[in-house]
Amino acid sequence: MTDSVRQISENDQLRADIYQLLAALLRRHPSPELLDFLANLEIDANDDNEMTKAWLSLQLAAKQFSTEQLEDEYFTLFLGVGCGEILPYGSWFMTGSLMDKPLALLRQDLMQLGFEREENVKEPEDHVAALCEVMGVLILEAPGYRQLAFYNRHIGTWIERFCHNLANAPSAAFYATVANLATAFFKMEASAFEQLSLDIPVNCPGSAELTPAATDLDKQSELIN
Repeated sequence: MTDSVRQISENDQLRADIYQLLAALLRRHPSPELLDFLANLEIDANDDNEMTKAWLSLQLAAKQFSTEQLEDEYFTLFLGVGCGEILPYGSWFMTGSLMDKPLALLRQDLMQLGFEREENVKEPEDHVAALCEVMGVLILEAPGYRQLAFYNRHIGTWIERFCHNLANAPSAAFYATVANLATAFFKMEASAFEQLSLDIPVNCPGSAELTPAATDLDKQSELIN
């Protein structure tokens, strides 16, 4: 990243943490430590909103499934024998093909942003987990307009369909709750980014880092205590 490190708000830290959590859950089946973390989350059940309901469902699922069960579920959903039930790649959702033009554009943007592919990573960069990892970093290191540009170009147009497909996949049990959390989270992100796009001046590129007006992003800090 070339931008100077921002002062991180509590809300932005929470957003980055959620992106990284989704990345971990979508990259591979959860470890026993991650399941234990999810099972012991402190959640304010008095908040009547979709994010809270999703957190509670995920917490309950984490208490009910073993790592071995989730290894099988993840394999069936995302890998399979030849192909899983879900193809977790942005290019597939945007064009119906793998390794297509959206992946080439993504690689260009990642290079310009200073991201380098790790040698041990075999998945294409448009894997949904990789995109969540990038967003987590951008929230901590980049101004709002860069987050907005990356989200709109590489995530926002298809992530709702991915979440819907995952929630309704035949083998999704634990991962249906992951999909519900992702759905609620990305709805809040989309709403906040829409507001942010209205607040950014037309001469934004190259300007000093922006401090966006309060948006729905600020509401997320109240979802987990």
